[in-house]
Amino acid sequence: MKKFLLPIDFSETSDNAFIYALEMAKLFKAKLVLLHTFDFPIIDSQSMPINYSVIYETIELSNFEHFKQIMPKLHKIAEERNLDSIEMSHILMDGDLLVSIKKVIEQENIDFVVMGTKGATGWLDSIIGTNTGSVISNVTVPVLSVPIDATYEKVETIAFTTRFRKKDIEALIKVLLFAKKIHAKVKCLYVKTSDSDVSEETIKRWKSHFEEEENLKIFVIPSDDVKETIEDFITTQDVDILSMLTYKRNFFMKLFSNTTTQELSYHLRTPILAFHE
Repeated sequence: MKKFLLPIDFSETSDNAFIYALEMAKLFKAKLVLLHTFDFPIIDSQSMPINYSVIYETIELSNFEHFKQIMPKLHKIAEERNLDSIEMSHILMDGDLLVSIKKVIEQENIDFVVMGTKGATGWLDSIIGTNTGSVISNVTVPVLSVPIDATYEKVETIAFTTRFRKKDIEALIKVLLFAKKIHAKVKCLYVKTSDSDVSEETIKRWKSHFEEEENLKIFVIPSDDVKETIEDFITTQDVDILSMLTYKRNFFMKLFSNTTTQELSYHLRTPILAFHE
């Protein structure tokens, strides 16, 4: 991974994600691309004659000036964390955020995206909605979603949720490679419900692929409350990042699509690393 992308909107949320992006870029010795997007307003051209080029230039200049004023703040954050040596570039682009991100990923050969999520339920929002959820579902590179309440600390433990499918093997290999790069260990979790159709033979065969992995532990926890089990696992195992495959998105949507979502405890401040099939 040589080049990371961070969409920014000058908010506290993106400032926090900026810290994670800097720290990850340092670990991978990567360059960091900052992207700010803005919308071109809809104007009724029948009410008055319009010089679109003038309007566009005015809006673009306004956003550029704001962007230029904010950059010293970001550089100060980098300096305070002794990360001002990270090579950064900046892109200002008009249009839809997702479209812009996909365009920049292709044009700049981006390997990794970091995005901030808002609110105490940012851990949830990153999966079932918001711009971050849209990006996770529609780009081809790994995406790290960072809740606003997350506080960066050295990443020592990465959790990976599995259902012991064949496709999970390849995904876990990617997680292990990621973890080795940053000297972290991986804890793989399967929540075995009473109606689970995963046999012991399947689990044994799946585990055999990773017998030589010293930094990997696999946990099979019987429980019919998958949500609570995952939450407890994140807390009790001191998980710094939760990794998952994007195909699980519908599973998590179903899991958290009830009224209790607003009551999720504030300790769920764990960033999610989404890999793609």
